[in-house]
Amino acid sequence: MENRKALLIIGIAVVMLLVGGCGDTSTPSTQPAEIATPQTSPLASIVPTATTAPTKSVFFVTLIPPTLTPSATPIPTATPTPSPPTPTLMRFSKGIWISAAELASRPMSGSAWEKLKAAADGELGEPNVAGYTANHDVNTLAVALVYARTAEPSYRQKAAEAIISAIGTEYSGRRSGPDSQQGALAVTVSRNLVSYVIAADLIDLEEYDVQMDAEFRSWTDGLRYVEWPDHSLIYNDMVRANNHGRMAGASRAAIAAYLGDEVELAHTAQVLKGFLGDREIYAAFDFPRDLSWQADPSQQVGINPTGSTRDGFSIDGALTEEMRRGCSFQIPPCPINYPWEALQGLLVDAMILYRQGYDVWNWEDQAILRAVQFLYDLARQYPEGEWWAKGDDRWVPWLINYIYGTNFPTEQARIGKNMGWTDWTHAP
Repeated sequence: MENRKALLIIGIAVVMLLVGGCGDTSTPSTQPAEIATPQTSPLASIVPTATTAPTKSVFFVTLIPPTLTPSATPIPTATPTPSPPTPTLMRFSKGIWISAAELASRPMSGSAWEKLKAAADGELGEPNVAGYTANHDVNTLAVALVYARTAEPSYRQKAAEAIISAIGTEYSGRRSGPDSQQGALAVTVSRNLVSYVIAADLIDLEEYDVQMDAEFRSWTDGLRYVEWPDHSLIYNDMVRANNHGRMAGASRAAIAAYLGDEVELAHTAQVLKGFLGDREIYAAFDFPRDLSWQADPSQQVGINPTGSTRDGFSIDGALTEEMRRGCSFQIPPCPINYPWEALQGLLVDAMILYRQGYDVWNWEDQAILRAVQFLYDLARQYPEGEWWAKGDDRWVPWLINYIYGTNFPTEQARIGKNMGWTDWTHAP
């Protein structure tokens, strides 16, 4: 394990050498005029803003390879890299995703609660970290949420047993069905891991059973470094500028927060800020194909900067790698649902980092809000294209409205690929 971590650190150092370009140092913008009348964000009364909260100090290390046994291939020496962003907000004292104290005010009636409780009371499905369509993880989260709200011990036990049952299924599970290939990819692990980590946090697995928690911590720690056929979780976060990378970033952030790994959190934040458009802090993503959706093809970013246009058409907030999967830039664009899948990973990553003190929601002129606004505008311009959230993406607008105080359209949330239940946890 130590050798694998050392080699990973070397790989990260090499990737970080590619960082360069121009950063966006503008002040975060106000809410776009096209959004429906905003409400006051509930977070405003919970967490001080960056201007009032004390700055939290974090110790960062330089990514320099350790001394290894000489080999035939020279090991590159790392050069100084930009420092990761530092937390500027007061951290939440409890909760990687949400805390029992916050859930105490949530209703124990209504359709959203009834749907959540039915999932917690029912069969959770087969644990399968290798599966593309596995729901055991998000159903386990439902059990943990109900426990956090009710403090009923049976839910705590059920959640703990479900969490532990997932260990090893990244190798034994099937990807798509009983006849499909066995064993995970980084993308399936990324989708299926986050809810288990958040569930363990909600039930305080360490207090419940120290041995269970130690096993879970060892497992999640190691999953960051496993080389799957599509590379490791950390590699995907750092290199892939699409939904695979954003799902990996969410898992990486969740594990780091659960383990209290400050350095890993800082570098996860660094990658996310680069994805949102700050090329000065991180710019080592791979954009191997069509660049027609980039505002500036020579300065490639995950989300286009504010005010971007092409042929008089606004591409401000476009998730560039996901839009090009529909087709090259054209008016009207080719309908594609991948931007919402990227947002599923992006929002979980952002919320975890936000609760650790990073001002993610305001980074790069509120890039995350602009990405949702871009899709909303397309939905209004081209309603036949079905650009708005549907299916397992429906949990996303609930969280966006909660964070930014917006009124984007919402429907009853379905289980997402890595998250769900936001029509209860984050409803107005």
